[in-house]
Amino acid sequence: MIFEHLDRIVFAGDSVTDMGSTNPVGEGLFDNVGRSYVRIVENMLATWYPDVFIRVTNSGIGGNTSRDLLKRFDRDVVELEPDWVSICIGINDVWRQFDSPAITSSHVLPEEYEQNVEEMILKVKDNVKGVFILSPYIIEPNSEDMMRARMNEYVAIAKKLAEKHGCKFVDFQKMYEEYCKIRHSSYIAWDRIHPNQIGATLMAKEFLKVCEFDFNK
Repeated sequence: MIFEHLDRIVFAGDSVTDMGSTNPVGEGLFDNVGRSYVRIVENMLATWYPDVFIRVTNSGIGGNTSRDLLKRFDRDVVELEPDWVSICIGINDVWRQFDSPAITSSHVLPEEYEQNVEEMILKVKDNVKGVFILSPYIIEPNSEDMMRARMNEYVAIAKKLAEKHGCKFVDFQKMYEEYCKIRHSSYIAWDRIHPNQIGATLMAKEFLKVCEFDFNK
C-alpha cells in the first residue's frame, strides 16, 4: 500500500465527497467525516491495515463547482499540509448546465474546468507525496443521454490532466458504466448522482485499487 503511518489524506470535492461531513473540514470522531466514499476508505484502511494510522480529512462541500473549490482550495486543502490530495470535482460544473440552463453564470464550461483543476494540481503537487484525480460522473450507461455525453468531456479533461501532471487517476464514470451493465442506476442513486452506501463502497474500492491496497490481506 502506498500510504505510510501517520500520512494525511485530504479529500476535496462536492456533495458526493461531503455527504454530511463537518464543513469546511471534517475528520476524527463520530460522523465528522460524513458518509461518502471517504468514510468507506477510512473504514477499509483501518480494518485491513490496523497498524497504519492514516489521518483522513473530508474537505468536500455540497454544491461546489470547480470554481467554488478553487476559491477555497488554499484554506481547505493547501493550509492543512496534507501528504496526499484527492480532487473529485466537476459534477456540478456539468449539472448546472442542465438543471439551471438559464443561469449561465453558474455554468463552468470545459475550458474553465480544465484551468481550475490544473491550478489546484499545481498548488499542491510539488509539496505532497501524490495527487489523485477522481473523475466526475453520472450514473447513466446511455452514452447518448445529453448530460452523459457532456460529462464525458469533463472526464476526458480530468484524465488528461492526471496524465500530464503524473497524478493517479480514478475513473468513476467507467466504474459505474460497468456496474450498470448488471444493475440499474436506480439501485445506486435515484438522481443518478448521489450514491447510497453501495455506491459509496464501489467508489472507495475503485479509489483503493490505485493505492496498491491488498484486498486479500
